[in-house]
Amino acid sequence: MLTDTVSPELGISRTLPNPTRPRKKLFYGWWVVLTAGLGLSFGYAPIIVYSLGIILKPLVEEFHASRGHISLAFALANVAQAIATPRVGKWADRFGARRVILFATLVFGLLLIASLVQFTSLGHLYLFYVLLGAVGTGAAPVPYGKVVSNWFDKRRGLALGLTMVGFGIGVIAMPFLTQRLVAIVGWRGAYAFIGSMVLFVSIPVLSLFLKESPEQLGLRPDGETATRLTASESQNRAGVDWYNAWHDHAFWKIIAAFFLVGASVHGCVLHLAPMLTDRGIPAERAALAVSLLGGAVLIGRIASGYSLDRFFAPRVAAFFFGAAALGILLLWSGVSGSAVFTAAFLVGLGMGAEVDVIAYLTSRYFGLHSFGEIYGYVFGGYALAGALGPWLMGLGFDRSGSYRAVLAGFLVATLLAAVVIMRLGPYRYIPSSSS
Repeated sequence: MLTDTVSPELGISRTLPNPTRPRKKLFYGWWVVLTAGLGLSFGYAPIIVYSLGIILKPLVEEFHASRGHISLAFALANVAQAIATPRVGKWADRFGARRVILFATLVFGLLLIASLVQFTSLGHLYLFYVLLGAVGTGAAPVPYGKVVSNWFDKRRGLALGLTMVGFGIGVIAMPFLTQRLVAIVGWRGAYAFIGSMVLFVSIPVLSLFLKESPEQLGLRPDGETATRLTASESQNRAGVDWYNAWHDHAFWKIIAAFFLVGASVHGCVLHLAPMLTDRGIPAERAALAVSLLGGAVLIGRIASGYSLDRFFAPRVAAFFFGAAALGILLLWSGVSGSAVFTAAFLVGLGMGAEVDVIAYLTSRYFGLHSFGEIYGYVFGGYALAGALGPWLMGLGFDRSGSYRAVLAGFLVATLLAAVVIMRLGPYRYIPSSSS
């Protein structure tokens, strides 16, 4: 810090360091964001969702099944996730998100290692993915979103976006890692190796650095120093209960919009690699396209998080939905070559905004009182849509030998979602900086 001093002889002032005032420390909430990002990078979506396209053909060969049958395994996993998510959110509200995250991450890692068990029937494969979906919900954005929302109010959008950067890094890394591991040790060995990383990297870091709320460390959201909550902060932390949210039109508009987009982008993501190899693109370039999509997800996380603190959230969502629609249009048109990477980037950019926007909208329209449970139901609908989209893609391919008809439907759905999300009213729980 600097202080002003006056020199009587010269009649001028000088600025000198003040050694008595300590330098302000980095707010611990940003360490929570970094820790949550690491946890998400080893979570359900990067490992299961974004890497399934890499192992789709190996699974088809091993189980002598169609792409529709294998896609059904992922669909069942997302159904399990959709069913479990509201319960996980309720447990996070009641027992604390940190406990839920640690337990679910431990079981998730063990399940991945259990892929080494030599099950050979489709029924066993379906059960395996159902368990991954149900357990992986506890290591997914809902409990992490609750923790980060506890730590931030004014900068909640940016904090949620940066948290999802870890998610994006996982999305970039996991397809490449999985592709290399599958080539060396097969899909079972790949899952077991990644499961070991979950146990020996993710869990120790989460145990040490993830804290439930700033109050545990004698701090306040955003690192503020005021002794009392402002009226806006108090309102945000109170919020509404689940019953009132259920009867709110805004709740159903949010669910409808993200259901439509969730089905569309998940269908494209999981079938992107086989779609491209069907067009004669080498497997390595297809994996690169999937990883580029993951990079776009990362950019979408940061850009949407930054924008949410500065612009009306439904407009931010509609913009990114439009980007996804343009990417789907390019895929529908049958592009190849470098245009494929543009399409993948746009789909990923749209997908990158979804999870943190859902969390932000939940907090601004319903507060934090029952945030975990309400967010759980919205995210559950999104996960259910994620089950439907890939299954429709697989079914469409099996029946027609092409993805075009389903892609056309996804294009319409994504544009409709942009219209629906723009019909939300003004925020009910405004940021404290706006009070």
